[in-house]
Amino acid sequence: MAGSQALLITVLVIGIAFHSAMVDATIAKSMYFNWGAHHSSILGNGDDLRLVLDQTSGSGIQSKRAFLFGSIEMLIKLVPGNSAGTVTAYYLSSTGAKHDEIDFEFLGNSTGEPYTIHTNIYTQGQGNKEQQFKLWFDPTSGYHNYTIHWNPTMVVWYVDSVPIRVFRNYESEGIAYPNQQGMRVYSSLWNADNWATRGGLVKIDWTSAPFVANYRRFRARACKWNGPVSISLCAIPTPGNWWMSPVYKQLSNDQQGRLKWVRDNYMIYNYCTDFKRFKGQIPPECSKPQF
Repeated sequence: MAGSQALLITVLVIGIAFHSAMVDATIAKSMYFNWGAHHSSILGNGDDLRLVLDQTSGSGIQSKRAFLFGSIEMLIKLVPGNSAGTVTAYYLSSTGAKHDEIDFEFLGNSTGEPYTIHTNIYTQGQGNKEQQFKLWFDPTSGYHNYTIHWNPTMVVWYVDSVPIRVFRNYESEGIAYPNQQGMRVYSSLWNADNWATRGGLVKIDWTSAPFVANYRRFRARACKWNGPVSISLCAIPTPGNWWMSPVYKQLSNDQQGRLKWVRDNYMIYNYCTDFKRFKGQIPPECSKPQF
C-alpha cells in the first residue's frame, strides 16, 4: 500500500511539473498568425508584433498552446489617431458551441476621444456579462500591460497591475464558471464599425488606414492544457501551481482599493445594473460578492 501511494505521488509530481511549465518564449515561438498575415509582421527579436487593419482585411494571432489557470499578459500599444470603428481584441477562448472565453476588447474612437475597454466572460457558450470602462491614460502613446489572471476561485482583469474587474466562482450555487476547458490566447484587429463606436453610428474612416496595433512581451505563466487530466492537475495546490496559493483567492486590501477607484471613476457600463435589458431578471452572479 505504501509503495502504491509513493508511486501515485511521484506520478502526480511529474504530471504537475509537466503541466505547469511557464511559457516564457517570444511571440514568434509561442504564437502564429491565423489570418491577415500578408500585411502583419513579427519584428526584431521575435517579441514585437504588428497587427494591421486596412480595406483588404484585418489580422489576428493565436497561441500554439492552450492553458487552464494562471496568468496571461501582453504589452499593447493601441491604434492611434482616428481609430473609430476598429476593435483590438485580446482574449482567451476554447472552441465549440459550449466554449469558455475571457475578453478584453478595445473599442476605437474619433481622434481626441477616449478608448473604451469592453470586458466579457463566456461560460459554456453563454456570455452577456459585459462591463465597460474608460482608461485613465492614453493607451496609444506607449505600451501598457493587460493581464488576465485566472484560477479556480476567480478571474481578474488587470490594467498595468490595477484590477478593474473580478468574476468569482459560484459554481456550487449553479452559476457556470470557466474551469473545465483549456483556452488559447488570441488577439486581433478588425472592422467592427457596425457596433464599436457609439453603437455603430461612427464608421471607419478608411483614409486613416492602415490601422496598426503594436504588441510586445507575451507571457503565459500558466498551466498547459493536455486534455481532461489537466482539470485536476492544474488545480492541485502545489508550489508549481502558484495560482493556487491562498494569496490569489482574494484581492488584497490595496488591490480592492484600486479596484473601487477604477469602478467609481471609470466604469461606464455594468450588465448587473441594466435592469431594462434583462427585464428585471438580473443574472444571479450579480447578487453575489465579487471582491
